[in-house]
Amino acid sequence: MTRPRGHPRVVLSIAGSDPSGGAGIQADLKTFAALGAYGCAVVTSLTAQSTLGVSGVFPIPAGFVREQLDALFADVAIDAVKIGMLANAAIAHEVAAVLDAYRPPIVILDPVMVATSGDRLLTEDAEDVLREELLPRADVITPNLPEAAALLGVEPARTAEHCREQARALLGAGARRVLLKGGHLDGDSATDLLAFPDGVIVALSAPRVDTRNTHGTGCTLSSALAVRAAESAVGTDGRPDWLDAARSAKAYLTRALQGADALRIGGGHGPVSHSAGQPGWG
Repeated sequence: MTRPRGHPRVVLSIAGSDPSGGAGIQADLKTFAALGAYGCAVVTSLTAQSTLGVSGVFPIPAGFVREQLDALFADVAIDAVKIGMLANAAIAHEVAAVLDAYRPPIVILDPVMVATSGDRLLTEDAEDVLREELLPRADVITPNLPEAAALLGVEPARTAEHCREQARALLGAGARRVLLKGGHLDGDSATDLLAFPDGVIVALSAPRVDTRNTHGTGCTLSSALAVRAAESAVGTDGRPDWLDAARSAKAYLTRALQGADALRIGGGHGPVSHSAGQPGWG
């Protein structure tokens, strides 16, 4: 089905559930809505978590994850897929098989391995599936520095040059494009790197927002990238403007971080404000 220009893009989140609403499918759906897309969601796992951390993870049986995906793709034309928390190898393998079966036009992989609180969200046996089956099937992967290091089996980057080296290494490992999130580095600016297949790397910088409320930043950025990529592909034979999409997604995340302190949600690392700038949200 081809939708006309101006019709909302349909974006699917394949991810875990965060009952506090700051990360996972809840953050993804809020981001889709804030940016004018229609959001769908397939749940891979339930978590018991809040702004204080993760106390439990209950993966959905891999066969039922596949059943959700088959039911959705049989009925709905999906413009872009964002993949987040997959929990284990069986689920990751099923998601890879679904990508082969249905060939969605845009796939963004956020390799969620460890929560901001330090809690593990991906079993070690699933890391190989992530590297070997999902990384080469994604149009863009969006790791933070610890996730990039885990994918490469090295120590996390500590300098801007190390970030560039690891972005190139991820391309060499099979990634088509890499949006390496540099928020873990120190400095007045938060700089991400967008690496292209030809080796060109573009730095995307924004003033660092002074807030402890950063829960769900990775989910939010990758979801915003999925929406903006899908929008930019309209009328271009399905070829997204990845640089423009990444810049727009980063600008959206910056606004969400700037509005985070006004939310006052929870007693730990609170969520970003997905509706910042909209009427009634400051």
